[in-house]
Amino acid sequence: MTDIWLRFLNGADIDALNITDTEVIDAVESVVDAHGRGRTVFEPRTHLVPDNGGAGHFNILRGHVSTLGERGLSGVKIVGDFVPNYRYGLPSELAMLTLLDPHTGVPRAILDATLITEVRTGAMTAVGAKHLARPDAKILGHVGARGTAFANVTMLDNLFDLDEIRVTSRRPESREAFAARLREVTTTPVRAVDTADEAYENADILVEASRLETPQPLLRTAAVKPGAFVVPYGTISAVELDLLDVMDKVVVDDWRESRSGRFGALRAHVDTGRLSEATLHAELGEIVSGRKPGRERPDERILFWHRGLSILDVALGQLILTRAEATDTGTMLKYR
Repeated sequence: MTDIWLRFLNGADIDALNITDTEVIDAVESVVDAHGRGRTVFEPRTHLVPDNGGAGHFNILRGHVSTLGERGLSGVKIVGDFVPNYRYGLPSELAMLTLLDPHTGVPRAILDATLITEVRTGAMTAVGAKHLARPDAKILGHVGARGTAFANVTMLDNLFDLDEIRVTSRRPESREAFAARLREVTTTPVRAVDTADEAYENADILVEASRLETPQPLLRTAAVKPGAFVVPYGTISAVELDLLDVMDKVVVDDWRESRSGRFGALRAHVDTGRLSEATLHAELGEIVSGRKPGRERPDERILFWHRGLSILDVALGQLILTRAEATDTGTMLKYR
């Protein structure tokens, strides 16, 4: 029998590859385009909720992308969502990705997908903004300081000529540290503010990436001015129920994903029928692939809700694996 080997890439291995934000955004936009053209096989995430007193849960994501490599690529990611992890000096999201040959089922690689989870989420926010935000956006208001927050802000900052970045989070020490970290990598003025209302006041781009344990309206409908681009994607809802009433367009990453599971920023809006297939403008892939329009007027209020697609993980896994194979990075493990 032929020996089977797979490549294991830990966090340090992946960091050493020096994957750039531009490469990440390009890979994400490419797979979103493939999704819009029907070149992916996507399954909505499922959840595993252990008996752990509410400490957290696992998300299981599965996907296939036909446009990757010569034969396509499949993958499964398991990511934990454990908000209290900061107490132990751990990321709130720890993830592992397995990449698989779709024609033989042979595992090709196992990757620490913690960084992938962070940057692909930021890249999805950026790709959405590229097609849906006003190109002259000047003020970014961001709620949330852990996990995907850094990629959100830095990738948006690279796309837009911003005048100000405002950030906040529940704990003062968290938001101050986040602002300090951002100031190290950008010349755009960064201001840590005490409340979500301050962060969102007169903002052109409003991102809600909070880590709530119970629903709370941090992103208020009244804060959304004409022309604003709004991205709510916290696990627990942090928006008001009438938020969609002022939106000219609502876009999601995948409608089946939006309807699945018990978590998500707009879960209550789907469950009550305020967001439905009839009221939805488009999936982002339809816009990126040119099948439907994105922003058409400067004064449009547009909301983009993305829950995180498995195909993004597969696409970034392919990017990393290709670089690792070329540089012989990682550890080869004998599977059988």
